[in-house]
Amino acid sequence: MVAAHLNGEKRPVRELDQTTTDPDIVDSSAGAKKQKTDEANDPIEEPEEPISADSAHVKESLSTVRDDFVRDLTPLQTRPVKVCTLNPPVDTDGLSWPSKGARARIEQTPEEAKARELRIAGAVKTILTELGEDVEREGLLETPERYARAMLYFTKGYEDNMRDVIKRAVFEENHDEMVIVRDIEIYSLCEHHLVPFFGKAHIAYIPNKRVVGLSKLARLAEMYSRRLQVQERLTKQIAMALLEILKPRGVAVVIEATHMCMVSRGVQKTGSLTITSCMLGCFRGQQKTREEFLTLLGRK
Repeated sequence: MVAAHLNGEKRPVRELDQTTTDPDIVDSSAGAKKQKTDEANDPIEEPEEPISADSAHVKESLSTVRDDFVRDLTPLQTRPVKVCTLNPPVDTDGLSWPSKGARARIEQTPEEAKARELRIAGAVKTILTELGEDVEREGLLETPERYARAMLYFTKGYEDNMRDVIKRAVFEENHDEMVIVRDIEIYSLCEHHLVPFFGKAHIAYIPNKRVVGLSKLARLAEMYSRRLQVQERLTKQIAMALLEILKPRGVAVVIEATHMCMVSRGVQKTGSLTITSCMLGCFRGQQKTREEFLTLLGRK
């Protein structure tokens, strides 16, 4: 017998025989056993942990990635990441940020070059026809061919090899003061409208026991300007290439240019001047060095 305690009193309780045949007792006992078996087989539910700072940071990062992915699907974000931040300034074959077909242009035979020129001329003839012009009149008879040759020249900078531009003009020299070449004339094509922009580039660097021939700074500006460009990228490419070639203490590039896409079309602001700059190394980190450069340019 088992005694049950209730309000301090002991009441006898009939012991359950494992072989009892009482249906009520058997049903309740079986139900209890089944419930225990089901509970044992159920997967253990872990208690929810409070969101820690780390997990919150992970969720925020995932949310940012998802938002960036969604933005990437929109038309305004279909442009590739800028090549001058993903690729080195000088490739293994000496080219510097070449265009997609630059190597094909370099390796083409004279026959292939002539065929390329004729294809461009044919496209220009189609454009002139669609503009309503008579491509058979005297003034336009050879214009498509002339334009094809001009465009190949305007974009020849893609084919320039850095080794041919710099050659052996890097010298060991114990000079650690600023070197500036200013008022370098540049002519380029705006890649948005294929119309010219032109102006002057000012290039400075502080050597780290190595200097480069002064004319090579002008050649660097020429190489990068003879491409389809935007002024911001042109400025950065010149600076990053010089930093890669010389490993100086710092590089600074300022470009002032007039854009025909603003002067001859669109808003038609003839007096506008666009100024861009790129400061690397000590020019970026030291205000006095940057101010000295701008003072020598007469910009401060």
